[in-house]
Amino acid sequence: MTATTVLTARALLLDMDGTLVNSDAVVERVWHRWAERNGLDGAEIMKVVHGRQGHASMAQLLPHRPMEKNLADNERMLAEETADMEGVVAIPGAAELLASLRGLGLPHALVTSADVPLSTARMAAAGLPLPDVRVTAESVGASKPDPEGFLKGAAELGVAPSECVVFEDSGAGIAAGRSAGMRVVGVGERAGFHRPDVVVRDLAQVRVSALGDGAIRVSVGA
Repeated sequence: MTATTVLTARALLLDMDGTLVNSDAVVERVWHRWAERNGLDGAEIMKVVHGRQGHASMAQLLPHRPMEKNLADNERMLAEETADMEGVVAIPGAAELLASLRGLGLPHALVTSADVPLSTARMAAAGLPLPDVRVTAESVGASKPDPEGFLKGAAELGVAPSECVVFEDSGAGIAAGRSAGMRVVGVGERAGFHRPDVVVRDLAQVRVSALGDGAIRVSVGA
């Protein structure tokens, strides 16, 4: 993009995988193994799994499968992902964005479909600090695209949903942010297919600053 878009918010809600951390390599390894075990096409299932909790993806891919089986597979796959950090790196600009938010004392939260062990391991592998406020898989009863995670993040920060800006890469995450009544910045090529409010190549195209009334100025562009 060439033009700069300016958004004003009172809190930022940040997805992890695909937004702050590039974990595509390990996600594809783990899900391709699951697809092979279940007689599914690995390339096709990758169109579904991004942004959702594993058991929610399984329920969509195999709708007649018992949920107990999905939950058991999900637990095993989370352990596999937590043990595999090969290829996990920060999205360009992620470290700088998090440093700016922390340094300026601007309200922000991590809202991820990963659980605590996985999110902690991936952020560490990418060399990124964990935000003080985190909403993980254990915190919610419904996976994205349900808005519960983003609404919980806003509530924990004490900010109205309409005053939050979400950063997301996946269709499920973008839909969740929209359903929560929030504006959405799409990060990366995957995001562009799901029509967020604005799209950036990566977080190097994002700058934040504090406004005098406690609001956050988010400049999005080249």
